[in-house]
Amino acid sequence: MAKAVLIDLSGTLHIEDQAVAGAVEALQKLRKTNLQIKFVTNTTKESKSYLYNRLRKLGFELSPDEIHSSLGAARSLIVARNLKPMLLLEPEALEDFEGLQCTDGKPDAVVIGLAPSEFHYEKLTEAFRCLLGGARLIGIHAAKYYKRPDGLALGPGCFLKGLEYSAQCEAELVGKPNPVFFRSAICDILPEESIMIGDDVHDDIAGAVKIGMRGYLVQTGKYRSGDESRISPHPTAVFPSFVEAVAHILNELNYSL
Repeated sequence: MAKAVLIDLSGTLHIEDQAVAGAVEALQKLRKTNLQIKFVTNTTKESKSYLYNRLRKLGFELSPDEIHSSLGAARSLIVARNLKPMLLLEPEALEDFEGLQCTDGKPDAVVIGLAPSEFHYEKLTEAFRCLLGGARLIGIHAAKYYKRPDGLALGPGCFLKGLEYSAQCEAELVGKPNPVFFRSAICDILPEESIMIGDDVHDDIAGAVKIGMRGYLVQTGKYRSGDESRISPHPTAVFPSFVEAVAHILNELNYSL
């Protein structure tokens, strides 16, 4: 029987400033169970507080402590290793790294998230030169793409791979699908007692299933037809949206809400 549910945010509960239809109400129903709920996100365009405020404005009930973000995991790694990084992040995300960015021009790490305003030739060349000088490359995540209201858009993965290729190095990934990231979200609960709900078949579902969790793929956000066949083992289940995934969980628990 499930004890924990991990829920992706962008593409699963919302797309930019629009909630997925029925998601607010579905989350309210899920909260009436005894399940531990965590929101696990690779979103790196916004700080934790910025993201929390966005979700509250959309009508979702949650507390900041329930958000388990790859930004937070990256900050913990930087602090633990006493790094002085060059940060390729959007201004809205830098709040989570206050006081940590290198100020003397000699970074010992290059940290990359989803940063459209930073992914230009001069900035990437600066990062490339830091790597040639011995800095390590840290990817907060390596998503191939994400969903915007106007369609799919490039994620940080291609820029991360480009730097790996040119600087002949290998990036260390922090967020999903890193097994450590998933395990730190469920704490003492076993993976077999946990469910991951998300729209990214690789980072959300394959990463969760790999450590023994159930992976529920939703056909919203970045989902594309046939995604469920692109990983092995396949997702545990596929649902049109978060609403149907929650209904399935409630049915398993014999809840009638």
